[in-house]
Amino acid sequence: MQPLRQLRETLQSLADRDHCIFAASDLASAVPECGQLSVLLSRATKAGFLRRVCKGVYLYPVRDYPAGHLLFHAAARLRAAEFNYISLETVLSDAGIIPQLPINWISLMSSGRSHVVDCGDFGHIEFVHTAQRPEEVSAELTYDPDRHLWRASVKQALRDMRATRRSMELVDKEALYELV
Repeated sequence: MQPLRQLRETLQSLADRDHCIFAASDLASAVPECGQLSVLLSRATKAGFLRRVCKGVYLYPVRDYPAGHLLFHAAARLRAAEFNYISLETVLSDAGIIPQLPINWISLMSSGRSHVVDCGDFGHIEFVHTAQRPEEVSAELTYDPDRHLWRASVKQALRDMRATRRSMELVDKEALYELV
């Protein structure tokens, strides 16, 4: 069987609403005898049954996929081996403490290095390094099953904002006092 066809059939049988973001290494196991994985992925992208989100991460489009979760799912896939959690402006915006909603930009704290990942038309993922250990912040984190990531409390997000010297100008003080 042709590797492109084999990849397509494997994805059709395995992908669903909750599992449609794949790392290149995941896709390599679908076609183990393929010698040029990058060429195969390029062909799959050109054929339209895979969409490249960012380097090494691909979306297999499925029906009813929550498009607003794409960047979060890609972030979880990109840094699966690191300690990551949603924080900073993303959490404060969701809580209504920052009145402006960052469009197509998410911010996460990460035990890995700081880096902004350009996801083209999908947006940007900002990883901000933290030296905090999971046990130090675990009381302020809850798991968000829809986004496949840990999420900081408002209190922790504010701590992270101060620790990373982010601008606090957009923070709505009245909304903050109501929540905290």
